[in-house]
Amino acid sequence: MFFTEPLREKTRESLSSVLPITGIVLVLSISIAPLSPGTLVLFLFGAVLLVVGMGLFTLGADIAMIPMGEGIGVEMSKSRRPWLPVFVCFALGLLITLAEPDLQVLAEQLPSIPNLVLILTVAVGVGVFLVLAELRMLLKIPLSYALLACYLLVFILAAFSPDSFIPAAFDSGGVTTGPITVPFIMALGIGMAAVRSDKNSAVDSFGLISLCSIGPILSVLLLGIFYQPAAGSYVPSELTDIITTRDAAQEFARALPSYAKEVLVSVLPIVGLFLLFQLFTRRFHGSQIKRISVGLAYTYVGLVLFLTGVNVGFLSAGQVIGSTLALSRFSAVLVPIGGLVGYFIVKAEPAVQVLTKQVEEVSNGSISQKAIGHSLSIGVALSVALSMARILTGVSIFWFLIPGYALSLLLTFFVPQIFTGIAFDSGGVASGPMTTTFLLPLAMGACSAGGGDILTDAFGIVAMTPLITIQLLGLSSTLRRRAERRLAVELAQSDYIIYYDEEESEADAP
Repeated sequence: MFFTEPLREKTRESLSSVLPITGIVLVLSISIAPLSPGTLVLFLFGAVLLVVGMGLFTLGADIAMIPMGEGIGVEMSKSRRPWLPVFVCFALGLLITLAEPDLQVLAEQLPSIPNLVLILTVAVGVGVFLVLAELRMLLKIPLSYALLACYLLVFILAAFSPDSFIPAAFDSGGVTTGPITVPFIMALGIGMAAVRSDKNSAVDSFGLISLCSIGPILSVLLLGIFYQPAAGSYVPSELTDIITTRDAAQEFARALPSYAKEVLVSVLPIVGLFLLFQLFTRRFHGSQIKRISVGLAYTYVGLVLFLTGVNVGFLSAGQVIGSTLALSRFSAVLVPIGGLVGYFIVKAEPAVQVLTKQVEEVSNGSISQKAIGHSLSIGVALSVALSMARILTGVSIFWFLIPGYALSLLLTFFVPQIFTGIAFDSGGVASGPMTTTFLLPLAMGACSAGGGDILTDAFGIVAMTPLITIQLLGLSSTLRRRAERRLAVELAQSDYIIYYDEEESEADAP
């Protein structure tokens, strides 16, 4: 049970996702943003690990994480003890977030807040909002109403929070929904909704990720209001002196045990919960348990390789490219290059692969992976381009956040609810390891070189534009279907008139 053919297919998909961003960096490195040979070799080694790691991870998510999440979701919805789903959701949100690798990376890059304080604050926020998301599904509250209320509260708190906390708060909402969290929580929502078997069950399959992303935003804003951070400054990561390819290989070998331990800590809470679940419910049988075990092994090895590749190979390259472009005569080129990188880099996010596949399956193919992926790429490209413009000009993030979220929330009342759920889930999914280890260092390098404020200018990379582009996809789909129906009615009426006229002519004939 090694799934050789599916693994080849997943590896080919990951190769097609990683190649564009690798090509962009190579072109930049020999033109306007030269890299040292050592940094370039690390980047290329990292790209190879990305391809292999993403292939293993996405296959593991398909055969282990998704069945586990769906099974737990179904059993929770069947439970006659109302406190049990609440307890399980809170514990899940808390434990998974505490171990989320992306959050560890973000905490390291926020100099003014102690790591443990930030991580605990965000974890509690995710736990509370996963409970609220589960209650929303049970009470059948429309997602658009829940999102409107939550984001209204977000902007009220943002008005009282220090400026330095606001971009980091929105980034924390994205990074907490990382590669471990997304497949499991999405599958949990699908399992919980499937039990209802009503017309809105498919719609309510999405939305858990979006509400879980709001919890960290609120909690970090509250942290900014009540917590007095010590002053801190951003220290760029030290660039390793790589002379030979053996030095590069040794750099990855030294980092591998650390990420192996980090991912093990991330996966163990889910494995422990699954074992408890299986002990009490006996839902899965022999062959299914073997399949899930193999899938967990693939997930673990894949994520270790992926995180080692992006952290060792991509972080320094992003930092150097950002600072080089900001100091050059062509600093304005940061905007289009940022947009181009954003368009392609989101395709290499492991959780995005899982989301687009789940969307196509739940919608029975009516919403294709290609359409969602293209809309998400456009949204991230716009986000990164706007962020680079903000770094160059120093414009407040509020000039983008307020109109952007106002438009995205307004669209929720005009597009099918399933697109609202997908759009707001995508906003969280788009901010993953590739964002924290390449896009964020790119922005921080540019900001530091240009003399900007790291906390207010560099953070908030991927905020709200994916919410708009995916809902616009839903709006265009709705308008197209209406036009097709109107055309069908007009054709039917014209056929009837012609048929009626022919009958009249035959009746009048001698």
